[in-house]
Amino acid sequence: MIYISTGGEKHKTATNTALEFYKNGINKIELSGGLYSNSILKDILELPKALQVQIHNYYPPANKPFVFNLASRDEQISSLSINHVKKSIELSSKIGSKIYAFHAGFRLDPKVSELGKKINKNSLISRDEAIDLFIQRVKFLHGEAKKLNIQLMIENNVISKKNIDHFQEDPLLFTNPAEIKEIMSLLPSDIGFLLDVAHLKVSSNSLGFDLEKAHKNLQKEISAYHLSENDGLSDQNRPLTSTSWFWKNLKTEVKFFTLEIYNSSIEELKIQKNLAENAIKIKS
Repeated sequence: MIYISTGGEKHKTATNTALEFYKNGINKIELSGGLYSNSILKDILELPKALQVQIHNYYPPANKPFVFNLASRDEQISSLSINHVKKSIELSSKIGSKIYAFHAGFRLDPKVSELGKKINKNSLISRDEAIDLFIQRVKFLHGEAKKLNIQLMIENNVISKKNIDHFQEDPLLFTNPAEIKEIMSLLPSDIGFLLDVAHLKVSSNSLGFDLEKAHKNLQKEISAYHLSENDGLSDQNRPLTSTSWFWKNLKTEVKFFTLEIYNSSIEELKIQKNLAENAIKIKS
């Protein structure tokens, strides 16, 4: 199953983007990003029944933006983050989706304005403390999700070389294959791993691990994919090509694939979906 993300349309609501996609023949959509609206929950529930929709990470966006972080030591941020996941689980159930995926946590609390840019040096908590906090909260949310028959999935973060140089260490969780495997082994076995191949590509250059080998080593954990391309230096959400690095070792028996391709027309997105369908079919 291949979804198209609404995340590239930042200047309109994700539901408006979804309706545009639907009118143009795209009926599997991942709601992500976009503007906040007072009617956002009503708009989601009123999407056409023929649409297959799932929600992702920091969606629906909050009226007062905050940086979602399930590894935060800050009581307000951790409370906001936990409550966001609980609401997203409930919303997933209401729209008939069986999966809700979110990003792993951070060892610091960046400002909203710093996302995707160089992050100011805040006080980093230890990696062990961040992992412990993250696992504790994910286990609690897993219990909440089980009540509504929703499967949780965790997406790998992306760390840039600029931020490694800035901090002289990795301030994020879940960026390298060893830590991904470690954290997944400590969580309930029905929690999935959403591999963002673009994030892995940038992180491999920043942290110096072998990209192809990492993809192979994570096969057992992978439950779903986010697909896009970049130059290996930053997460650019560029279109896929027939020679994209991940096709060779792509795990085809997963719950879903989402194309996270930005700055492309609807027709270009449909071409990308066709390319992915053909590549996955050939691989399988």
